[in-house]
Amino acid sequence: MEAIAKNFIIYVSSITVSLCYCYFLSSKIPKGICRFISLIPIFCIFTILPLRCTYVFTTAICFSFTTWLMNFKLIRFAFDLDESPYRCSDSLIRFITVASLPVKTKSTDSTSASTSPERSWYKLGLQNLIFSILVSTVNNYRDRFHPDIVLVIYCGLLFLIIDIIAGVSAALLLFLTGLELEPSSNEPYLATSLQNFWGRWNLLVTKTLRYTVYKPVRSAFSDHKWAPHAGVLSSFFVSGLMHELFVYQLSREDPTWEMTSFFVIHGICVVVEMIIKSNLAGGRWRLPKFLATLLTVGFVVVTGLWLFFPPLIRTKVDVKVLMEHASFVDFIKTTFYSMTQKSQIHV
Repeated sequence: MEAIAKNFIIYVSSITVSLCYCYFLSSKIPKGICRFISLIPIFCIFTILPLRCTYVFTTAICFSFTTWLMNFKLIRFAFDLDESPYRCSDSLIRFITVASLPVKTKSTDSTSASTSPERSWYKLGLQNLIFSILVSTVNNYRDRFHPDIVLVIYCGLLFLIIDIIAGVSAALLLFLTGLELEPSSNEPYLATSLQNFWGRWNLLVTKTLRYTVYKPVRSAFSDHKWAPHAGVLSSFFVSGLMHELFVYQLSREDPTWEMTSFFVIHGICVVVEMIIKSNLAGGRWRLPKFLATLLTVGFVVVTGLWLFFPPLIRTKVDVKVLMEHASFVDFIKTTFYSMTQKSQIHV
């Protein structure tokens, strides 16, 4: 616990000092390549920070918030990209808050549906229950299942853990500061196409790539009719590289480029889908919703079993995560039991 506390202090201190540098120095430099150059040291710091973590779970959290979220937000800040959440007139506290957390801002899409607190707690409790059941099933019956069935369960665990982390973070932030986090996903299991799926899954990453990759690339090729396609392919390619880095930081082993291949294939398929839709514009024929959802989710699962999960399985990242989950549950049980015993003694 001392090592975790020490790393947490270093993590928070590094982020605070780095963002103070951005606020007091980089913000005074005109937007563009010069401001971007001034931020390169911060990009490096936010990229290597997760390597200090000793646990897979904490590494994943650190990577998501620093290497992914903060670095790409600072790219928006460097070039003042479309709907940049930063303003030079902002207070330091607001600047740090917006830079380090996916909080809702005025630029956030107002059409995003808000969920009532009661429903959020009910949903979070149900997700934790399902997550615990699936983890227990994998731990106790892994040897009895076909490997592909275990991987399918991992698909469910991946979706649940992202939503659970986002839900817990949102609840804590709302309780402590009154701020709301942006939603993490929007029922991707109901997607009727690949384009629809990636517009529902991991919305924070989708929004980040939209402003830092898709729109700039589309603008660069605005004179060509395939500009949107170039933006989509570029976004998926960058996402693949970032996920490759993510796997490296979790496993600390050389990349195999399977993760990049997964996202490139999906990028190509989304572009093909866009072309087909444009050619069929105005046509009345379409697949039944149930069949479209089944094919979409099925394609995501199959390609995930083929390319997404193997690098995680090969490097035992899944085993480490399950062991860490078991240790955490034991720690909670021990702590709760100890507190109960002390309360009984005092009574």
